[in-house]
Amino acid sequence: MGRLGCTIALLVLLLSPAAADPALPGLVRQGRLIPITLGDGSQVKLETMVIRPDRPGRFPLVLLVHGTNPATGQAFRAAAAQQSPSDLLNPAVAFAQHGYAAASIMRRGFGRSEGPFAETLSGPCDDRDYLAAGRIAAEDVIGAVGTLRDEPWVQSDQVLLMGHSTGGFAVTAAAASNPAGVVGVLNFEGAHGSVPGRTCSPDHLVADVGIFGRTARIPALWIYSENDHYAPPALGRRMLETYVASGAPAQLQILPPFGVEGHAVLPMGPADIWWPAVESFLNRLRLPSSLVVELPPPAAIPPPSLLNAACTGYFDAYVKAWTDVKAYAWNRDGHCSSVTVAQRTIDDAKSEAMRQCVAAWKECSLYAVGQALAPG
Repeated sequence: MGRLGCTIALLVLLLSPAAADPALPGLVRQGRLIPITLGDGSQVKLETMVIRPDRPGRFPLVLLVHGTNPATGQAFRAAAAQQSPSDLLNPAVAFAQHGYAAASIMRRGFGRSEGPFAETLSGPCDDRDYLAAGRIAAEDVIGAVGTLRDEPWVQSDQVLLMGHSTGGFAVTAAAASNPAGVVGVLNFEGAHGSVPGRTCSPDHLVADVGIFGRTARIPALWIYSENDHYAPPALGRRMLETYVASGAPAQLQILPPFGVEGHAVLPMGPADIWWPAVESFLNRLRLPSSLVVELPPPAAIPPPSLLNAACTGYFDAYVKAWTDVKAYAWNRDGHCSSVTVAQRTIDDAKSEAMRQCVAAWKECSLYAVGQALAPG
């Protein structure tokens, strides 16, 4: 696409009106580019998806902040460009059903947001500095809060920050500035510098979170999964203990295992896995927690035969995922690959599901595409 085509596409995204979503009756969904002001006074626009109840009024705002693909180099740049605000569609829908305006943003350098990627970590793996990256990500979070609080459908003094993975680290860094209107922080599996089974400079990560805790005074709930290999609960506990010891108010909740990788529980798992913990936190903050928009269940899909236990769980999560941009691949030995996030088109989802499945299990075929069995 040429420069003119890109400009037109971004203008259409910027001006996209809020519209009822046939797949989400009772909710409206809108894609936007929201302008934010950074610490130096400059402005950029962040790609944003908003989902809220389809009725007049002002709603508490929950700002959802994404994680980061662990790839490096050119593969990272390609993965970052592929990311979409709909990566956190499932939790956005869950909050909208409970009467919130849910806004999922892409930080600079991700998706179709403006600005170059600015969160590069400095130092080698055994001497990594996380402070600068966290503070840069926090600028995007704080800027988005400042813009969205002015929307006519937002209750400006009832704002939640909710981040996943590096997004959890970003909202924790943002909480250090105690942004106006923010009354709570949900940190899902927050960490940085991790690959499965290894975190670069974990002592530095713990110490840097403690620095954020010196000034943060917003109540927070940190949630980790038992089988998270990117942000292990033991690391989460160390970070939280240091954060609280620095003066910040926060509590820890450990969820049961999810599939073979608990780090995916927020973007991929059904909300009923994590909502009870969140609901208790909302009640303590005197925020809404009752269901106000009941959605019809997604169309049923018969499961493949002979799935292993993890793939059975993934298939249940696949069926319940509130998107048609998804694909499920499997093989006759019961292994699988489920893709419900981080893809912008159905063809991308199909290709990624097959790529992952073949890479791990060699012989695979598509079983489901969208909310239906795959053709053939």
